[in-house]
Amino acid sequence: MSTYDLEDSVTVSSKPAARSHIREILSLPRAHGIREQAVRVNSIGTGLALDDLTEVLKAPHLDTIVVPKVESPADVTFVANVLDHSNHPNKTGIKIIALLESARAIMDIRSICASSPRLSGLVFAAEDFALDLSLTRSPSLTEFLFARQTIVAAARAYNIPSAIDLVCTEYKDTSDAGALARECKEGAAMGFNGKQVIHPGQVERVQVMFLPSVERVRGAVRVLVADRKAEEQGRGSWALDGKMVDAPVVGASRRVVEKAELGGIDVGKIFEEEKGTVPDS
Repeated sequence: MSTYDLEDSVTVSSKPAARSHIREILSLPRAHGIREQAVRVNSIGTGLALDDLTEVLKAPHLDTIVVPKVESPADVTFVANVLDHSNHPNKTGIKIIALLESARAIMDIRSICASSPRLSGLVFAAEDFALDLSLTRSPSLTEFLFARQTIVAAARAYNIPSAIDLVCTEYKDTSDAGALARECKEGAAMGFNGKQVIHPGQVERVQVMFLPSVERVRGAVRVLVADRKAEEQGRGSWALDGKMVDAPVVGASRRVVEKAELGGIDVGKIFEEEKGTVPDS
C-alpha cells in the first residue's frame, strides 16, 4: 500500500498545497505495481481532517483513509460519516485504517474496533505511544509488548483484516542480521501481518519476511490435500507425515495458503505437485 501523508510531514502553511498535490496524483492512472493508495489525513482533533477529506475525495483513485491518533470510536465514525455523504464514485469501497498511538487508544480498543465496518486495519505507532507513556524504546521492544499483543488480539477478535506493526527506525540496515529483519521475524511470529516502513529500501525485506516461505506453503498445501481426502473418506481425525491433524491445524493451513496467494506465490502449482504425494489418511 502506498500512503501519501498530510499529517506530520507537512507544515500547517503547506497543507492546502499538499492536499491539492495529492488530489492531482490520485487523479492519475495508478503507477505500476501499486494496488492500494491511501492518504493519511490530520487527526480529527486538529480540525484539519474535514478539509483533507473534502479535497482528496475529489480524486477517483483513492482506496483508504489512514486516521492518526485514534483514541475513541468517534474518530473513526467521523471519517466514516464523511465518506458516506461524499460523492466519490467508490465511496462504499473506501476503507479506514486507524493509527493507535496512546494509552487511551489501547484501553479503548474494543469500542474502536466495533466503530465502523469500514475499519480494515490497526497500526501501532510506537514512537507516539512511547512519548505518551514516557517510555524509552529499547532494541528488545519489550516495553511495547502489551500494546502489540493487544492490537493483534483485537484485530483477530473483531475480524479486522490487517494488524500492522511498528516502524523500524534503523532504516539503513536491511541485512539478514539487522534490526529490520529481527523486528519482522518477531512481528510475524506475534501475529502481525504487515509492518510500516519509512524508507523504500525496507520494502523488499518486509514483503519477503511477512510472506510464508515456499516450504511453509508446501506444508500447508499438504494438509489441505490430506484434509480433502479425509473428508471424502468420512474421517474426522487423521494423521499426516506422522502427526495428528485437527481442525485448528487445517484452519491455520488455509490462512497460510490465502496469504501466499495474496503475495503472488503460485499456490495452484504447489497443489498440483503435492496431490500425488499425499497418502490417504
